[in-house]
Amino acid sequence: MPEPRWPHTPPWREFERRRDGMLYAMDGGLWLHRHLWMGRAMAHLVSTDHDRLVLVALEIRFPVERLQYKPLKDPRTGVRRDAWHFDLGGPFLPPRAS
Repeated sequence: MPEPRWPHTPPWREFERRRDGMLYAMDGGLWLHRHLWMGRAMAHLVSTDHDRLVLVALEIRFPVERLQYKPLKDPRTGVRRDAWHFDLGGPFLPPRAS
């Protein structure tokens, strides 16, 4: 797998509060949600905008075939919406914004 190519200005946003990130993703934004999985630092790149997620994956050289479909409940309405995410880890875990 090629090395990632990080943009100078990330197309995603991170939020202190999970709900704020979820709302941003529900509105078509790209939400980077950092977390630990079995002690490993990882992140989900989440959005309801499938095409935008694919474009970002191509830009950073992440395998598009790893895009995962997972409907998410919109916190404003309680209605499940189509959403997608990438699991990012290892060399594909984006550096933290300075």
